[in-house]
Amino acid sequence: MITGDLKRKIDDIWDAMWTGGISNPQTVMEQLTLLLFLKGLDDAQTLAERQARARNVPLERDLFPPDLDGIPVVSEGGEKVAEGRPYSDLRWPRFTTLPPAEMQEAAENHLVPFLRRLGSDGAPLRKHMASARYEIPTGRLLAKVVDLLSDLPMKSRDTKGDLYEYMLSKVASAGQNGQFRTPRHIIDLMVAMTEPRPDDVICDPACGTAGFLVGAAEYLRAQHSDAWTDPGKRLHIETAMFHGHDFDGTMLRLGAMNMALHGFEDAAIVYRDSLTQAHGDEAEAYSLILANPPFAGSLDAEAVAKDLTRIVDTRKTELLFMALFLRLLKRGGRAAVVVPDGVLFGSQKAHKEVRRMLIEEQQLQGVVKLPAGVFRPYAGVSTAILLFQRTDSGGTDGVWFYDLHADGLSLDDKRQPLVSEDKLGPWAELTEQEANFNDLPDALARWQMRERTEKENPRTARSFVVPKAEIVAASYDLSLNRYREIEHDTVEHEPPAQILSRLREMERDIFDGLEELEKMLGESIAKEAAE
Repeated sequence: MITGDLKRKIDDIWDAMWTGGISNPQTVMEQLTLLLFLKGLDDAQTLAERQARARNVPLERDLFPPDLDGIPVVSEGGEKVAEGRPYSDLRWPRFTTLPPAEMQEAAENHLVPFLRRLGSDGAPLRKHMASARYEIPTGRLLAKVVDLLSDLPMKSRDTKGDLYEYMLSKVASAGQNGQFRTPRHIIDLMVAMTEPRPDDVICDPACGTAGFLVGAAEYLRAQHSDAWTDPGKRLHIETAMFHGHDFDGTMLRLGAMNMALHGFEDAAIVYRDSLTQAHGDEAEAYSLILANPPFAGSLDAEAVAKDLTRIVDTRKTELLFMALFLRLLKRGGRAAVVVPDGVLFGSQKAHKEVRRMLIEEQQLQGVVKLPAGVFRPYAGVSTAILLFQRTDSGGTDGVWFYDLHADGLSLDDKRQPLVSEDKLGPWAELTEQEANFNDLPDALARWQMRERTEKENPRTARSFVVPKAEIVAASYDLSLNRYREIEHDTVEHEPPAQILSRLREMERDIFDGLEELEKMLGESIAKEAAE
């Protein structure tokens, strides 16, 4: 999570860049990203070296070969501007100790060329790095920024994403298209529910920093580690499995670098405006889609890709993305996607048509209602996770609903942890008290039982299954509250005969009491008359 201390450190770096003469927030973001990437590469290399030593095996790949000099820098006229520099000089511990002038020379002449050599020929990472430029003006400023970056805690698996998220919030143009980062534990839940396999081809059509793709990759490493020992499977995983689309150049570079840091330099992180470009070359190309796309309202009718409007006639981005998912999925492909609540119960014709298609023509499997604060402080909109499979022949018998109340963090703008970091996510082992603050393990466990015991749950339970016929009768409404039943406290009543008997006893007691009162009143009147 973004803590106050981490925010302060990033603010200090940002202020140093501004006072050092870089006033464009986008430029600040790009320069910090290059340096963070270099630091991340060194961290990855250090981990690989430790693992190789522990296993007593040769290092699989050396990103910083000490005996290899970088390519000499040559001007446009062919004149040598700078000698080659050993790539080992760019190892972070070595780089940070260079004098400012030498550090500036290394960054100015060798940093970007070094990063451009990563990935295979023609790989998206190389393409995105081709447009990268080093623009920090002085060695003094570079040394200060490097010193501040060295102090950032980068060991946590989610810290890099948090850093990107917070830096994006400082770029004026960020978020204007509805972009915001999906929390890692929500990604983990969606990945676990869809269970990526080594033969999958996975796509996020609005990938941003590639969080969903990284989550899927980590799931495969944990659940299918043997796939890396099979040459064919490994080649598929490392070169053909992961696909991400975005139309923001900075996001593409961030996403490509994020995948590279996790060992996937050849991941297909490419430029594509998913809602406006035709998809003929990608139709039915993917077996798994994981996404939380930006929902920014409506597009101009002329801008929308025609192959999407043929699926659903609308300009609303949330519905167009649903059409896109169906367009990209191959038959049998599955998806877990975040949608705003309006998709679940919107009354317009296009809303109903999208829900009808999911239920009648495809197989809608589940709806997970998320609490409104999950995406705070960047968005407070109510959302849900839709889980479905493309069949083109129906298959929806019943839809599993889950009401997620807590995700392990407070649901206000601060999003403070309510459980320790190792107790976040869907695989956490929780005590009974901790389970009150994190529903994700319960949601995953119930999802896995949706075809069995979950069908017996009453409508008052946290999760239940609603038959297709009932949803159809409700105009394909998918809001959980439409089908929930409120549990009332039960009160045990006495049998009617017993109640009547007690009432008769009460009546006799009252009658006897009135007689006694009348007698006492008569005696009192007689006594007063005698006196």
